[in-house]
Amino acid sequence: MVLPLTASRPTFLIVDDHAVVREGLMRILRNADPAWNVVEAEDARSALGKLLTESFDLAVVDLSMPGMSGLELIKRLHQLYPHLKVLVLSMHAEEQYALRALRAGARGYVTKDGAGHELAAAVRKVLDGGIYLTPNLAERVILQMTGDAPAPGHDRLSDRELEVLRRLVAGERPGEIADALHLSVKTVSTHKSRIQEKLGLPGTAALVRYGLEHGLLAESAGPSPVAARERDEEPGAA
Repeated sequence: MVLPLTASRPTFLIVDDHAVVREGLMRILRNADPAWNVVEAEDARSALGKLLTESFDLAVVDLSMPGMSGLELIKRLHQLYPHLKVLVLSMHAEEQYALRALRAGARGYVTKDGAGHELAAAVRKVLDGGIYLTPNLAERVILQMTGDAPAPGHDRLSDRELEVLRRLVAGERPGEIADALHLSVKTVSTHKSRIQEKLGLPGTAALVRYGLEHGLLAESAGPSPVAARERDEEPGAA
């Protein structure tokens, strides 16, 4: 069931698994316009639950969340609630993330380091029916979309494969990745093998180097990429 748009007071849903980030975003939006009503959700499951009973004009979605990723959530929202506008807030200033978010149905992309001075303007533009991109990303995204700039190798990866790669670069073990993404270890290992095949890379150390060179680092509290590489090169490592 698709609920109607709110009548006069815009209502926003912030979806991010970090409480301190949600609190900061809520403060920014409420300071920008006291008439804005802001609701929070800690993950995709919580967000979908709130959408069953409440109506929202815009969702601000983080890409890196446990369980269902931000990209998966955006696709689900686009299918179930086509009236709902989605603005992505991410730590990643790499055009591949912005492109994937736009293809999934998002109408805007803001990096977290620019949220303090960009978020309110981005929300207003998206609410008015426009598309907003963080300025330092806009030109690169356009060049990628028009084919005037070569696509990186990881453009061939699926959204899930990209997420697994990012977590490998952050130093997470296959078991940790499986727990975070609600997958089996076998599935994670299969994704890893496919990533290596698509990128033509021989092993974890090469994946880590590639990821660091291209800024593919997950928001993870895991060990350092160097530590992960040394660990995975040990005999018997997964």
